[in-house]
Amino acid sequence: MDVRRRPSKALRPAPKEPSSAPEPTGAKASDALPLPLYFTNALFFTLFFSVAYYLLLRWRDKIRNSVPLHVVTFSELAAILSLIASFIYLLGFFGIDFVQSFIARASNEAWDLVDEEEGEDHRHRLMVCSPSMADHRIQAVSSAEDEEIVDLVVKGTIPSYALEEQLGDCKRAVRIRREALQRITRRSLQGLPLDGFDYGSILKQCCEMPVGYVQIPVGVAGPLLLDSFEYIVPMATTEGCIVASTNRGFKGIYASGGATSTILRDGMTRAPVVRFPSASRACHLKFFLDNPSNFQTLADEFNKSSNFARLQGVQCSIAGKNLYMRFSCTTGDAMGMNMVSKGVENVLAYLRNEYPDMDIISISGNFCSDKKPAAINWIEGRGKSAVCEAVIKEEVLKKVFRTSVATLVELNMLKNLAGSAVAGALGGFNAHASNIVSAIFIATGQDPAQNVESSHCITMMEAVNDGKDLHISVTMPSIEVGTIGGGTQLASQSACLDLLGVKGASKELAGANSRLLAKIVAGSVLAGELSLMAAIASGQLVQSHMKYNRSTKDVSKVGS
Repeated sequence: MDVRRRPSKALRPAPKEPSSAPEPTGAKASDALPLPLYFTNALFFTLFFSVAYYLLLRWRDKIRNSVPLHVVTFSELAAILSLIASFIYLLGFFGIDFVQSFIARASNEAWDLVDEEEGEDHRHRLMVCSPSMADHRIQAVSSAEDEEIVDLVVKGTIPSYALEEQLGDCKRAVRIRREALQRITRRSLQGLPLDGFDYGSILKQCCEMPVGYVQIPVGVAGPLLLDSFEYIVPMATTEGCIVASTNRGFKGIYASGGATSTILRDGMTRAPVVRFPSASRACHLKFFLDNPSNFQTLADEFNKSSNFARLQGVQCSIAGKNLYMRFSCTTGDAMGMNMVSKGVENVLAYLRNEYPDMDIISISGNFCSDKKPAAINWIEGRGKSAVCEAVIKEEVLKKVFRTSVATLVELNMLKNLAGSAVAGALGGFNAHASNIVSAIFIATGQDPAQNVESSHCITMMEAVNDGKDLHISVTMPSIEVGTIGGGTQLASQSACLDLLGVKGASKELAGANSRLLAKIVAGSVLAGELSLMAAIASGQLVQSHMKYNRSTKDVSKVGS
């Protein structure tokens, strides 16, 4: 009999005493039947409907002849027993599929209702993955029963995404999902590591349906001398030369007395889009939001969502009868996307009472703008807007970078400024800011997709001190970082934040750690820009990549 037709051992409480002669893994319950399965099914089907028809005829005759129904003959008694026996057989054979499918649907609905919020409140609500979970979840069983669960996942009886909740063991769920995936795709995941990772730490927080984890090497560069403090910067990357080049930039900045940085703005944004019956009504709400006398009312509604979220302003844009409202607020040490979204929902609920004809289309209308290149982020800023500068001495340029002030100034003008303008760049007036931003983001648990706007940067170089020294600066208007929430709570990323001295929330001043991290990112980009531009100017770019990024060693076997 097919495994779908009987209760799975994985879905039943384990017996108190194991059988002395366990059933082989491949055995089926139907193997114990003395007759072929199709013959047995046909027999009970025929018996059930035959006796049912016979009893109906007998009861009809009794009603017509006014004979009590409880008075039964021997043949009627035998028919009733046969009916009960055949019904029990058919229920046991065909009822299991219905029960299992009902359980699967209930699990699906529960999964769809998972709350996607992040932050401090979310961390307290995370499910603890341990073998002592609720009784309805699958109990820890033997490897033979794991094999049966894998088979059920392959057949779709147990949803792959529900394994953690039903098993109560995150690593075991990953192992079973991984094996099921290999059987479905007929592809090996041998080179993808499984052991050595705490899968419970990502449950309902960082990644769904894991089957392993990817190894990315983390290098360190430094010290970065920034605002009179030294920092060792962790960088996660698979590209050669990035860490080495940034480290050379740090060396030159240190030898020249260090760099200084300033946070210009600090505010995360979210921009919902609403629609009105007419453009004039949309304009009416815009004028209401632009009126300074109404700001405090909006701020009171917005600030209810968090102890750290504080509304800074609202910027509106009209497109016909559609209104885009760009809310900006402080978010403490969190990156703050969910924090600002909660506040926006509060304001929209308030505005809905004042403007009942307002139709809320989306909590995000792309006027924010998140994870996309946008002029509004380049001009108005998003997250942390930072500028970092340093004066590199002439002797340092010659000794460390093997170039001159005049050469770098001309190269920067033709490459980073004029060349990017010819290309129609949006926020890309730099050599390779994205390389450094991405490496630090991955190492410290930031959202890698926000590298898009966080890498907006303009690099400026000019001769100072009678042309002897080089003034270099990077201006980055939208560095989106946080030191709490999301991937920052994972062990590896938390260790990298601790290395920088910005782990968790600042106890002295809310938001201080995330602002310092943004400064470190800007300082690292400054070093990377300086080193790469010097390498291009001196003709060292190709040679360095051939040295650090073109190994002929086959590491595939080592990785597997």
